[in-house]
Amino acid sequence: MLKKATLLEAIAGKNRGLLATESDKTAILSAIAQLEDYNPTPRPVEAIELLDGNWRLLYTNSQELLGIDRFPFYNLGQIYQCIRARTGKIYNIAEIVGIPYLEGMVSVAARFEVVSQKRVQVKFNRFVIGLQRLISYQYPNQFIDEIESDKKFLAVDFTLQEQQQQGWLDITYLDEDMRIGRGNVGSVFVLTKVN
Repeated sequence: MLKKATLLEAIAGKNRGLLATESDKTAILSAIAQLEDYNPTPRPVEAIELLDGNWRLLYTNSQELLGIDRFPFYNLGQIYQCIRARTGKIYNIAEIVGIPYLEGMVSVAARFEVVSQKRVQVKFNRFVIGLQRLISYQYPNQFIDEIESDKKFLAVDFTLQEQQQQGWLDITYLDEDMRIGRGNVGSVFVLTKVN
């Protein structure tokens, strides 16, 4: 699809948004809006088989996420959003790379509930930040399995009050390998499905 290729070309080389100039951001938002007009899944929250799985972030304008790159001597690595649609859970995982053997990660776990054909209400309930080695982090599925077993990590690991830590996300485009979402603070997210 030409519109999808246009978006992928616009975000190429932008390091998930870290290297995007203001004119890049304008062009990317335009390409996103054009692709959203051709959303092949009009009721994305009901398309569990498409929605479910691990998604890797390709682009965002979220300063909260991109701000993770500000750690001294570290860079933002891969960012994943892992959706477990059948249980209403989302896991956001940001890998932090830099000093060998001291790679880090930041994760937030949340529950979501469907509030419309394309919107989910998200309630964050657990925060984990620490060194990948101490957490024994290797890849998202392994980490999520450990969170779901209520493992406490050798890290900053605490429960969040769901009432104070919530927002919403509109899924504005969804196909077999791409998802676009828009958040309640004006953030946009472009993700690709990974195994």
